[in-house]
Amino acid sequence: MKHRILSAVLGLAATFAFAPAQAQQKLVPAQSEITFVSKQMGVPVEGRFRQFDGQIAFEPVKPAATKIAFSVDLASVSIGKEADAELAKPVWFNTAKFPKATFQSGAVKALGGGKFEIAGKLAIKGVSSDVVVPVTLTQSGATTTATGAFPIKRLTFKIGENEWTDTSMVADEVQVKFKLALTGVAKL
Repeated sequence: MKHRILSAVLGLAATFAFAPAQAQQKLVPAQSEITFVSKQMGVPVEGRFRQFDGQIAFEPVKPAATKIAFSVDLASVSIGKEADAELAKPVWFNTAKFPKATFQSGAVKALGGGKFEIAGKLAIKGVSSDVVVPVTLTQSGATTTATGAFPIKRLTFKIGENEWTDTSMVADEVQVKFKLALTGVAKL
């Protein structure tokens, strides 16, 4: 369960980090999601973050001008009531001391066909690490959807300390997935 929370947190942070935007661009939370999958004793455990926010300025034609700042409320993790309470504890997310995971974009690279790579800093539980997130953009009417998935290592961010550092119980790798709906993004 705790691994799921880590995955969710990282997923959320990464998702916000890679969401495209421009001036006046807005995230549409009701149409967006940040999920994660971790493995506990070899069994996939899925979770999600229910609350996140971002300030996005994405320019598809000039990706180098893109600026993204994203935050995820770690206490909003959801993998199951008992597990959710555990994840808030100091050995996992320590939400009392570190309530948010954040992502700040750096370089953005266009790969063609609506695909981008967004490099930046992901910070969870007081630890910051470089990440590169692949993002695919699609547009339908006034809505741009940014989707992607990337792995993180939970132990890098001290998620699951003490006896929970045993990766035979909870795997180190957590797959973070996101779908972010945005308005105000220029035509691709």
